[in-house]
Amino acid sequence: MTDGYYSSKKTDDICEDVCGQASRVGLTMSRLRCMLRGFDLKTLFFVFVFIPVFIFGIYLHGQKISYFLRPLWESPPKPFIKIPHYYHENVTMERLCKLHGWGIRESPRRVFDAVLFSTEEDILTIRWKELYPFITQFVLLESNSTFTGLPKPLFFASNRHKFKFVEPRLTYGMIGGRFKKGENPFVEEAYQRVALDQLLRIAGIEDDDLLIMSDVDEIPSAHTINLLRWCDDIPSILHLQLRNYLYSFEYFVDNNSWRASVHQYKRGKTRYAHYRQTDLLFSDAGWHCSFCFRHIRDFIFKMKAYSHYDRVRFSHYLNPKRIQDVICKGADLFDMLPEEYTFKEIIGKMGPVPHSYSAVHLPAYLLNNSEKYKYLLPGNCKREGG
Repeated sequence: MTDGYYSSKKTDDICEDVCGQASRVGLTMSRLRCMLRGFDLKTLFFVFVFIPVFIFGIYLHGQKISYFLRPLWESPPKPFIKIPHYYHENVTMERLCKLHGWGIRESPRRVFDAVLFSTEEDILTIRWKELYPFITQFVLLESNSTFTGLPKPLFFASNRHKFKFVEPRLTYGMIGGRFKKGENPFVEEAYQRVALDQLLRIAGIEDDDLLIMSDVDEIPSAHTINLLRWCDDIPSILHLQLRNYLYSFEYFVDNNSWRASVHQYKRGKTRYAHYRQTDLLFSDAGWHCSFCFRHIRDFIFKMKAYSHYDRVRFSHYLNPKRIQDVICKGADLFDMLPEEYTFKEIIGKMGPVPHSYSAVHLPAYLLNNSEKYKYLLPGNCKREGG
């Protein structure tokens, strides 16, 4: 109190510099201090630690969270009607057809096996050796572009001499890629499948011939195709239930591979496709060996080239040492959760695929040439270049 006058105004010493004069920096600090005065330690921790960590976690594992919550936003597809599959080598074809409720033909249908080829030379050999006795014409289309628009050498054309055993029955075609950057890879895939329709007509396919539609690594068993070509009154379209393997025949995943199909060809109606086209599923009809490559470089190429390339979210996914470790563990190359429709199925399939030591009922050519294809058999997870 001075000369009877009292001032209640308070000063904040944070606003004063060492000389007692107010500074702009000091004023700013004072305001910040006032703003934080209402926050306790827990709130500060939440704002500056928990929220950034949470955002970073979403960045790293958002795809996993999305897949785990899939049952909340997507219903499972309509169940297939499964057709029992009867087979034994000592049972006559007439009896087998009768067991399925079908008649027997006087002569077998012609069969065309049509595939899009990328790099899977070993799997293609095993496929064609398995089916060779029953195929009228092998039809193969190759592009100089991957589905993602990357340039690709014509691997089959360069190695055609290795497939002399099918040459008299081979219809080969090459299609130039469109190389459109940023385009949905499924557009390029559809473009190539339409071209395969045209190649089938060049190969001479006719009404009532059987047409196998499947990727190279989706291999129907020989006895399945022989049965379908001999039996009468079979369904016009059948999806094939294949045993699902990952990396080799050591890692059995499930029996849920269904995209491969067999059609009775109808000119003007049959279109080459790789999606669901009927509700009928023929049980235990072959093998699907996904990412079953000999070389680490083939894994890297496939990861960057196929339609789901967006799953390569981080560059270290393509590290050769990591890929080799993932293969031997039976883990997921893209660090993803299982693509299932119920929490029970997702949880049941979480983690690495268990090792299987059964090599029973595999393609005959694979077992007859086990030294050459050792990497596809149980106990041989090491890859060349890994």
